[in-house]
Amino acid sequence: MNVKMDRWRRALGCATVAAAIGLVACGGGDQVEPFEPNRTIAFGDESSVLDNSVNASNGRKYSINATVSETDPTLNCALLPLWTQVLASRYGLTFPQCNNGTTPVASPTGRIRAVPGAKVADLSAQIDAQQAESAFTSKDLVTVLIGQNDVLAQYAQYDTLGEAQVVANVEAAGVALGTQVNRIAEAGGKVLVSTIPDLGLTPFAIAERSVHFDVDRAALLTRLTQRFNASMRATIVNDGRKIGLILLDEYLQIVVRVVNGGGFTNVVNVACDTTKAPTLPECTTLTLVSGAGALTNLWADTTHLSAGGQQALGSLAIARAQNNPF
Repeated sequence: MNVKMDRWRRALGCATVAAAIGLVACGGGDQVEPFEPNRTIAFGDESSVLDNSVNASNGRKYSINATVSETDPTLNCALLPLWTQVLASRYGLTFPQCNNGTTPVASPTGRIRAVPGAKVADLSAQIDAQQAESAFTSKDLVTVLIGQNDVLAQYAQYDTLGEAQVVANVEAAGVALGTQVNRIAEAGGKVLVSTIPDLGLTPFAIAERSVHFDVDRAALLTRLTQRFNASMRATIVNDGRKIGLILLDEYLQIVVRVVNGGGFTNVVNVACDTTKAPTLPECTTLTLVSGAGALTNLWADTTHLSAGGQQALGSLAIARAQNNPF
């Protein structure tokens, strides 16, 4: 377990340095008084989900899960945290789906509204569910990461609809996302919204390019990602006071171009072995492909970030939250 923690700290440090030099986030300005939220709320898809349906307060991630040790397969959700957990911990906040420490928090203020498989059209219902519980306040740090499933769904229709139509569809989804982000901000929450990862860099895209010869499918997925992200960015009111923008897509492009960028030594292959863990929430440090690492491989499966990728995103989120004049 100590080895895992050491690796985690090294990866987190690398990502923090990248964020600090301004490569991967935008918006904000000089801050007079540091923003200190008393609650964090995560909206989006599976990339922000802690699933505690199997073990209460010890949720599984749609990434690479940590185990108690190299011989004990029991999960420890506090290790190899999601990006939302990295951000929450910076402010001493906890999600009830991962509240299994030696001294559990009595009433965790973190809320996860994100749902596995969610698309942008599902975001409104997530927001409604939160507002039904309690209204947003200026002390809420809200995270939003959604849209990857929209782009993949439109890509699946490319052969039928053609590029012009699927581009139009992902642009419409990007506008819808930006509108919902503005809705949260107007209701009082302080929002960190991340661009979706460049899906043209994923193992899925690489595989698609190798079996289709009509058009470079990886380049197509990059174009769809870019149009989605651009539409979202053009729609949000990004004045820095209420909304902070995290440029995950640009960060990953840098990581892939630079040898050992961000501490990742493998940006092409998946880390999780599906013969040992058929579904992503079952993937742990004990079910990885030979030679793969939870922090050194960029991708957990064909489209989802590894633990190292998640933690890098968390560091970008911290940098943006601290630099925005919330």
